[in-house]
Amino acid sequence: MSTTTLHLEHRFADALPELAVDWQAEAAPGPTLLALDEELAAELGLDPAWLRTEDGLRLLTGERPPTGARPVAQGYAGHQFGGYSPRLGDGRALLLGELTDREGRLRDLHLKGSGRTPWSRGGDGLAVVGPMLREHLVSAAMHALGVPTTRSLGVVATGRAVQREQPLPGAVLARVASSHLRVGTLQYAAALDHQQPGTGLVRRVVEHAAARHHPHVLDAEVPALALLEEVTRIQAELVATWMSVGFVHGVMNTDNVTLSGETIDYGPCAFLDGFDQAAVFSSIDTGGRYAFGQQPAITQWNLARMAETLLPLVAEQAGLDQDGAVERCVAVLETFPTLYGEAYAARLAAKLGLPTGLDPEVRTALVGDLLTLMQAARVDHTGFFRDLARELRGTGGEQGTPARDRVLDLPAYDDWATRWRALGPDPDAMDAVNPAYVPRNHLLQAALDAADAGDLAPFERMLEVVTHPFEERPEWAAYALPDPAGGPFVTYCGT
Repeated sequence: MSTTTLHLEHRFADALPELAVDWQAEAAPGPTLLALDEELAAELGLDPAWLRTEDGLRLLTGERPPTGARPVAQGYAGHQFGGYSPRLGDGRALLLGELTDREGRLRDLHLKGSGRTPWSRGGDGLAVVGPMLREHLVSAAMHALGVPTTRSLGVVATGRAVQREQPLPGAVLARVASSHLRVGTLQYAAALDHQQPGTGLVRRVVEHAAARHHPHVLDAEVPALALLEEVTRIQAELVATWMSVGFVHGVMNTDNVTLSGETIDYGPCAFLDGFDQAAVFSSIDTGGRYAFGQQPAITQWNLARMAETLLPLVAEQAGLDQDGAVERCVAVLETFPTLYGEAYAARLAAKLGLPTGLDPEVRTALVGDLLTLMQAARVDHTGFFRDLARELRGTGGEQGTPARDRVLDLPAYDDWATRWRALGPDPDAMDAVNPAYVPRNHLLQAALDAADAGDLAPFERMLEVVTHPFEERPEWAAYALPDPAGGPFVTYCGT
């Protein structure tokens, strides 16, 4: 394999040239491979051994794109913490192009930290080792947990010092995604359509997104509305999955809402230790806008911003006036709470080992009462469900009742547990969906600190653990425990 035989298409750049700026990555003075997902490389038809060569590393940094490739910086807008930014885009990223994987799926190969672009807005366009390794590990963990996600093919240290509060080692991450189309893409397209009527850019984005991800949308009576329906459905399912594993995204701006339904951008993200609907980990989310329990409502808000971009097209395609288009879009948005509620309840029911076909009212009451108990005691979200299975089997060891011992209101727990046991929960089914390990925040931060100092061993050990989240091993016991120091954990938007 070489950069002369690897073929990258440029469908995004060809179909939507108004949203693409041809660009070249900056040279890396001394590239060194820090992490490589060999399983993902194989999925993409790439040779891991070649990726470790000089040519492979220069591909991963963007310096030597394949022959015929057309790297571009993508343009998009977005609401950031509720405020509209009309011109965001790939400020330190490049879309190298699209490749077809071994299953015939089209995948984006995209870089982060590859240097300044026309969208950089005064930034240096660079990234540093810690945040790039964070994205590599957390996205790998999310994939292992079954959460739809963008993935990191690899992280390469550039050999360049990057100035932040202090000089830090620079890095580039090669990200793989079904695409990088997002709500912010539509927002930017809508603004350009308003400035230059007749270009039909929103319509072309809808057609491109539908062809890429949701082909049935193209056959719908009103394709723009059908796309909104599909993205509403998959985002409801995505956020329900986040909630079920205790994941807090931290920066749910509209430019981080993908039309493919994949998780994107692992900046100030974290996993719950103690269950808390108000949990916030991001240093900049001082108002709790993107708190754990706010994620469903914020997703619906973001989808409303998507609907706004589609109103003229919905009106045109459906033969409606503006008010009629608003009514149709609002009707779609109003399905979100039910879609999310059903998806989350189904995942909680699976975590509790409950049989399918259970009376929805019984299931809803059982799940709701459990969440109340968990919130009151701030129980360890990951460990609690594993302890429930141990308790059910009678294998709680000396504790005997490890889940019960985590709660505060013991009579309420006993009442709940009696109702739960009466439904015949399956502990083996529980262990199949309840991870023993997630990226514990304190351990991940310690691993990243060590990596910054040149020691990758803690990072590599943790990566091994979190990519096998359901396999309990005695030697991994420390990775199953919350931070013994307790207290708030703070993340920073470094990606």
